[in-house]
Amino acid sequence: MVTVTLLKRGGRTGKGVIRYNLFMIQLINDDALITLTKLEENSVDLTVTSPPYDNLRTYNGNNDQWGESVWKSIIEELYTVTKEGGVVVWVVGDATIKGSETGTSFKQALWSMECGFNLHDTMIYLKDNPPPVGGSNRYYQAFEYMFILGKGKTTLNPILQERRNKHNDKRTERTKGFTRDKDGNFTKRKVSLVGDVKGQNVWKYVVGGGSSVEFGTGHPAGFPEQLAHDHIISWSNEGDTVLDCFMGSGTTGKMAKQLGRNFVGIEIDETYFNIAKERIGDN
Repeated sequence: MVTVTLLKRGGRTGKGVIRYNLFMIQLINDDALITLTKLEENSVDLTVTSPPYDNLRTYNGNNDQWGESVWKSIIEELYTVTKEGGVVVWVVGDATIKGSETGTSFKQALWSMECGFNLHDTMIYLKDNPPPVGGSNRYYQAFEYMFILGKGKTTLNPILQERRNKHNDKRTERTKGFTRDKDGNFTKRKVSLVGDVKGQNVWKYVVGGGSSVEFGTGHPAGFPEQLAHDHIISWSNEGDTVLDCFMGSGTTGKMAKQLGRNFVGIEIDETYFNIAKERIGDN
């Protein structure tokens, strides 16, 4: 096992006031399951991770042992290390074998509930320009699941997007919202928004181009930096501890450090580990 710990002090805030933040960044080059069993119970506020998608990638030969018994144990350990009120963001998709999707993603979500997690939300990572992956009798695959697994009561820090209202400014706008009753009818309610809440649980990101995508990471299955960024600010606060137990090239860690979170990253492959160490250490 190789462990690297990085410390960084924060910078200057407004009016000449200096605020010092001490971030603990711990990167561990080892097997995720082995390492998770060594982490302190109830110590992680948020996990943002993406496990292997069945057998879609070889990861330099490190995916040979991946299977149901492994991911079940991983999810069990994630429940143990997650704090009460904490969240696991599990970004996942399925392989297609002999004309059928495996359904592994659904099995993992259901197993998470058996372990004690709430399936707080089933979100969609929609690819703005997906590669033409599919077949002659299938539509192109354009999305992945982002299961939001909560341990106890989950708190959301909603993302606001700027939107011009009917007054062509950014003043608070009163708008109508609805709740749906058991009989199918809708009940009106009032909500106040500054701009527009990101709100919907389908998030779109550019893949393979644009400023939100990491380039040249050397990893075959990275996700956009903005995706990690958005989940980190949605489900955690400054000073919280963020975990990625399948760290890959370090996208979650890079965003966690930039946003003032502590970070624990676990990666079994030495090549990817070194890439992550460089990316996280440099930012």
